[in-house]
Amino acid sequence: MRDIKFRVWDNDENNFWGEGRNLSMISLVSDSVVNDDSTVLEQYTGLKDKNGVEIYENDIVKTSGANIYVVEFFDGKFNPVSDLEVSNWEVIGNIHENVDLLVEDI
Repeated sequence: MRDIKFRVWDNDENNFWGEGRNLSMISLVSDSVVNDDSTVLEQYTGLKDKNGVEIYENDIVKTSGANIYVVEFFDGKFNPVSDLEVSNWEVIGNIHENVDLLVEDI
């Protein structure tokens, strides 16, 4: 069974809290966590990168071919996540703290 974990990005404090908490722990926190515009709830994909780092929504990953992607939940699944490919991927940051990784050189 896949672990259901979350982390919360706090836009006001510019940091994560609750990283790796399971669903029951998040449920203990007030409903404002999910409904507040100052926070972003991000779910664990259930997968780990080549270094054993858990992959969450909005993480920035680098593939074995040096392509860089943002992990997003779309159409009922995490994209571009594949069980077969992820063992060669590396989490190199997230969209909150490392947006510079997404800017292409001109």
